[in-house]
Amino acid sequence: MVQIGDVGERQLIEGFKSFLRPEGRVGPGDDAAVIGKDIVVTTDIVTFDRHFPAGMSYEQFGWYAAAVNFSDLAAMGARPIGFTAALALPQTLDIQAAYDIMSGIDQCAEFCGTGVVGGDTKPGPGVVAGTAIGSMDGRAPLLRTGAKPGDVVAVTGPLGGPAAGFVALDKGIDCQDAKDALYMPIPRVAEGVQLSESGIVSSCMDLSDGLATALKTICSASNVGIDVEFDFLPRETYVDDIAEESGESIEKLLLGWGGEYELMFTADPDRLRKLYDMELEFSIIGMVNDSGHPELVRDGKRSVIDYGKY
Repeated sequence: MVQIGDVGERQLIEGFKSFLRPEGRVGPGDDAAVIGKDIVVTTDIVTFDRHFPAGMSYEQFGWYAAAVNFSDLAAMGARPIGFTAALALPQTLDIQAAYDIMSGIDQCAEFCGTGVVGGDTKPGPGVVAGTAIGSMDGRAPLLRTGAKPGDVVAVTGPLGGPAAGFVALDKGIDCQDAKDALYMPIPRVAEGVQLSESGIVSSCMDLSDGLATALKTICSASNVGIDVEFDFLPRETYVDDIAEESGESIEKLLLGWGGEYELMFTADPDRLRKLYDMELEFSIIGMVNDSGHPELVRDGKRSVIDYGKY
C-alpha cells in the first residue's frame, strides 16, 4: 500500500490531476484557478502544528492564513475581491485567541484591499482553511507556462528572510526583523496587478515553496531552462549575518526554504521599461534558456538547482 507520506504533496496533486475533470479557464496546476472571464479563486490550509512557530501571536497566525492565499492571487495578477475562512479550533482554546485569529485575517484582507465575506467554524485540532477570491478586471492572468529563452528572470523583493527567521528561532539568535519576516509575510498583490497590467510578463508564480521549487516548476511548465546568478540574489543584510552566525548555508537560506512570498517572473528584456515606468521594485536574477533545468552560477561554477538539494 502506497501511503501519502511516501509520495509527498506534489506527487499527490499530480495524481489528483490525472482523474479530475477539467473545469474553468485555468484549472488545477497553477497558483490559482480562473473561472469564466475574470474570477480567480484559490484555497490554502494552515495548521497550529505546522505553521505556528514559537513567538508567533494568534493575530499573526490569522494574518499568515490569509496572506498565503492572497499571495496566490498576486501570482496570477488578480485584484482581491473577497475572502472566506473556515476555522476548526480546539474547544479548550481561549475565545480571545479565536477573535485574534479572525482579526489577523481581517487585517490582511484590508491590507489587500478587500474583506472577509463568509466562512465557517467547527471543533478541530487548530486549522484555518482560507479561500481568496479575485478579479482579473479584463487583464490576462499570469501563468507558469509562458517563459521563453531570452527572457529575464526577476523577483519582486529580498529573499531568505523567513528562512533566516526560522534559523534565528532555532539557534536562539536575536533578530526581530528576521522573525517578523517569518511571522507576517507580505502578499505582493499590488505588484502582481502591475505585472499583469504591463503586458510584458511571460510567466509568474509566488515563492511560497522556495526559490528552488519555483525555478524547477517554471522550467517544467514552460519547457525551458534558467540560469541564476548567485551574486544577483537580493537579500537583507541580516540573512548573511544569520547564515554566518548559525553556520547555515547561505544557498539554503536563499533557495531551499518555503515561506517566501515574493513573486518570481520572466519577461521580455527589451520591454522592461514598462516596469521601470511603473516604479515597480524588482531585481533581475537570471536568464531563461533552453537547457530544460535551472542552474546556479556562483564564482564561475555551475550547479544544478534541485528540490531536495538544499
